[in-house]
Amino acid sequence: MTQTVFIDGAAGTTGLEIAERLAGRTEFSLITLDEARRKDAAARTEALNDADFVILCLPDAAAVEATAMIANERTRVIDASTAHRVAPDWAYGFPELKAGQRAAIATAKRVSNPGCYPTGFLALVAPLVAAGIVARDARLSVNAVSGYSGGGKELIARFEADADIGFRSYGLTLAHKHVPEMRDHAGLIHPPLFAPAVVPVFRGMLVEVPLAFDHAVADAAFDALAAHFEGSPLISVRSAGDESELLLRKSDVATDRMELMLYADPSASQLRLVARLDNLGKGASGACVQNLNIMAGLDETAGLRL
Repeated sequence: MTQTVFIDGAAGTTGLEIAERLAGRTEFSLITLDEARRKDAAARTEALNDADFVILCLPDAAAVEATAMIANERTRVIDASTAHRVAPDWAYGFPELKAGQRAAIATAKRVSNPGCYPTGFLALVAPLVAAGIVARDARLSVNAVSGYSGGGKELIARFEADADIGFRSYGLTLAHKHVPEMRDHAGLIHPPLFAPAVVPVFRGMLVEVPLAFDHAVADAAFDALAAHFEGSPLISVRSAGDESELLLRKSDVATDRMELMLYADPSASQLRLVARLDNLGKGASGACVQNLNIMAGLDETAGLRL
């Protein structure tokens, strides 16, 4: 049976990429509003309540408002904003996070889609915390660079208008809105020190977590990650080869996969854990579609870019 989907905020980058992944699929039918009706409260309210699934691609406050406009028990929601990512009554939409997470998403009425940076961080850290390799009271740092599409239309326009930008570091108040999500879903006591940056490529992301121990731990860390993601159709794990660099290229194509890499010094006690993903794929739109598939009882990779 065809199920209806309304993307609220469909004109934004995330919404457009979700629609592209749903194009041509017979399992879903998109409810669309033209430009005039998209800004009409009554039309939006009708669409929000008519849909079987609503995907919110909105700023935080607008996502909260849109959720409150749904006046029935049938419509199920995936929120791509930050608004509900640590809310106890919302399922966290990272199916690979831990045992039971996929089942929780499958039955949830409300699912909060993970942030792009947290997706990389949690994939690297949460399995190691669960395995006892990284202590819950560890004070971690995370360094990350993203393509400028992650900042939405305003940042896209800025980078495309100013070709002289080579590197943009931000979050300098150390109060980035992704930090609570990273801490809580990794099972950490202390918030990680998060140092994000944007580089002049449209899409792509590298998320790095450096770790130092007083004993050899590389093999145990790799084994824990490999075991956690064994059989995953979207997340792969590999130990370092002989590469001397990792690159984001301007020509990188869209993907909904994520690759996790572990680099270690000769003592195996100093590690660099790196996640490489598409900030618009597994970091946003691809994750939304994966969650939608799970909620609808379909193959979770249907429509994804593999």
